[in-house]
Amino acid sequence: MGYGHLTIDEREIILKMRSQQESLQAIGERLGRSKGTISRELSRNVSSTHDYKAHLAQRYYEKRRRASKWPYRLEGDAWLCGYVQEKLKQCWSPEQISGRLHKDHDMDISPGTIYSWIYRNRSEGGVFYRYLRQSHRRRRKRRGGEDRRGQMPGRRMIDRRPQVVHERQRIGDWEGDTVEGRKGSGFIATHVERKSRYTVAVKVADKSAQTVTRATLSAMKKLPPAKVRTMTFDNGKEFAGFQELERGLAMRSYFARPYHSWERGANENTNGLLRQFFPKGMDFSMIDQTQVDRAQDLLNNRPRKCINYRTPAEVFWSKPKRCASD
Repeated sequence: MGYGHLTIDEREIILKMRSQQESLQAIGERLGRSKGTISRELSRNVSSTHDYKAHLAQRYYEKRRRASKWPYRLEGDAWLCGYVQEKLKQCWSPEQISGRLHKDHDMDISPGTIYSWIYRNRSEGGVFYRYLRQSHRRRRKRRGGEDRRGQMPGRRMIDRRPQVVHERQRIGDWEGDTVEGRKGSGFIATHVERKSRYTVAVKVADKSAQTVTRATLSAMKKLPPAKVRTMTFDNGKEFAGFQELERGLAMRSYFARPYHSWERGANENTNGLLRQFFPKGMDFSMIDQTQVDRAQDLLNNRPRKCINYRTPAEVFWSKPKRCASD
């Protein structure tokens, strides 16, 4: 039998049986509780006249419960509560808020405490729960692992990619993919830097190689050339213009093996994060690049556990260190 707190009905039974001079053992057996539980109840929940009264015992119990709840720390600290609210509005997760508080302010508050505050705020009519990410949907399994799509002559497979890229030892190695809206409404081309998780996203009207290549060139040319060294794509035909990208950006491209999405894990994860702003089935014809830029900035400026709660922007724009493999 699992542990549970005494109820008002059980306290009424305790009062009645004590008035009948029943032993603590007998009361415990009647309620399915230990003798020690009954003893503690009678010693800690008595009135000022040392009498046990069920309604007063219940009131004392509820008062102790309210005082013991650690999540209420947020209500008692105006600065901390304001900080949590500000970061939630920037779409930071409770884990990211907790990690950054420790890193920047040497304050320890658990993600669970923040979640409890959010749900309590919601029950009181608050809106901060709306900034939490949506849960992942179940992913369908593929039948077989063979590549059923057309081949792209001249593509360079991932097994030829330098070891330094695999190990995330430097800034400048990217992964590319697309996020699809409602059928026929458009796409978002996403590019994620492997070490920093810095994201460059651009809305595209269609998934043709010409459109995606042109949008990618325009977006990536805004970055310093030294920060664009390689790109790893999936095998979609939208990346058939990889050779033009190589010439335009002076970098080398590689392709993951078909249906091996984990070989572009940073990009896959980031696409999932983007779904918080652009859910599956959303009509992308109703969004513009300004909205995509806002989501991109929020992702790039919130801390990530995988980079020790630094933000992707902080890591990407930090002064580069010499790498022996360069």
